[in-house]
Amino acid sequence: MPRVSKEQTDLNRTAIEQASSKLFREKGFNGVSVADLMAAAGLTHGGFYGHFSSKDELAAVACATAFSEASERWQKRMEGKPDEQQALYAIIDGYLSSQKVRDVGNGCPGAALTTDVAREALDKPVRAAYMAGTEELVEILASLCPSPDAAVRRKTALAQWSMMVGSMALARATEGYPIANELLAVAREQLLGDIAA
Repeated sequence: MPRVSKEQTDLNRTAIEQASSKLFREKGFNGVSVADLMAAAGLTHGGFYGHFSSKDELAAVACATAFSEASERWQKRMEGKPDEQQALYAIIDGYLSSQKVRDVGNGCPGAALTTDVAREALDKPVRAAYMAGTEELVEILASLCPSPDAAVRRKTALAQWSMMVGSMALARATEGYPIANELLAVAREQLLGDIAA
């Protein structure tokens, strides 16, 4: 059997990371098997351990990948905005959309993975990946706060992040009921306040 090239090995690993990132957000860590993850990547189950030592390791990598994608989406939404307030508006407006409620697999891992990560043991690598991703997004929000005081910027960003993640998680849990849209609308109103589009 011919040996797989380094380039193909790297492509296979990337495919596994991306497929897992999406499936974990959609179905949770315990909702998919290694075989499911490999099939979604277009690979066989047997190749998994050539890339990862365990499903736990993959969960951490997939979580980090999902947060990296979220950060990139936020950066794109901020591009070309005339000031921090418009950039913040763009992030919140995009995050709290009804489309994001339905598109869990491509949405922010903050809301999609919260309960899964909370169920993991404190020493699991996914905990550190989730924490690092959360810190990165909170730092982006803090950078958009107009206060010159770093403590105020962080406090404001943490409040914004909490409301964004919480309202999205609740909207997903109540999807199909009127309260889902109310949750998003109230969060948008509270977070956007006087910021004009």
